[in-house]
Amino acid sequence: MSGVAGRRAVAAVEARDVCKSYRGVDAEPVLALDHVSLRVEAGEMVAVMGPSGAGKSTLLNVLAGLDRADSGTIAIAGSDITGMSDRRLTALRRERIGFVFQGFNLLPQLTAAQNIVLPFELARRRPDPQRLDRLAKVLRISDRLSHRPGELSGGQQQRIAVARALLPAPDIVFADEPTGALDSHSSAELLGFLRDAVDREGQSVVLVTHEDSAAAYADRTIQVVDGRTR
Repeated sequence: MSGVAGRRAVAAVEARDVCKSYRGVDAEPVLALDHVSLRVEAGEMVAVMGPSGAGKSTLLNVLAGLDRADSGTIAIAGSDITGMSDRRLTALRRERIGFVFQGFNLLPQLTAAQNIVLPFELARRRPDPQRLDRLAKVLRISDRLSHRPGELSGGQQQRIAVARALLPAPDIVFADEPTGALDSHSSAELLGFLRDAVDREGQSVVLVTHEDSAAAYADRTIQVVDGRTR
């Protein structure tokens, strides 16, 4: 893959010695991330793989600033988010980060189009209608924009979620099992679109997946086992 060719000196995201724990069912602490360090370059697509419960989704949430690390540092495009206020972190996520959730996270009372532009509404910004039209055509959702999530298939909802993440043209996109609700043909289309965002627009993509076929679209793969990367 050619996405790493246009690297910049500042990493898209960099984690150093990051730890994250949570309370298990018996109230005992569980170490989800154990001194994790990694670096994703600008214009690079990285797949994160590993067994269930290894810490992949936790890693993605912490890197994207959706959850706080217990220790260590995380920088997005050179900005240390570790001690950043919630307000500043929210602003940074809106401006620089796109996130595709495993469970879609679409608001059921809004139409597909309203869900896609919601980040712009919250930031009081105006979306680019031409980019929205292009995304809708490539993701094959142009005829579904007036529908609500309950009227859409799982695959259609996933494509709506991807359009929402990509519409602001973020520096980096975090995607948690984005092909989980898609058939093989739709998965290939979506992964090709993410690959194109890396190669043509210089965006970075961090993709959690359990599928080797999805990881093949990435420049490299990071394995997570027992909360550690290798």
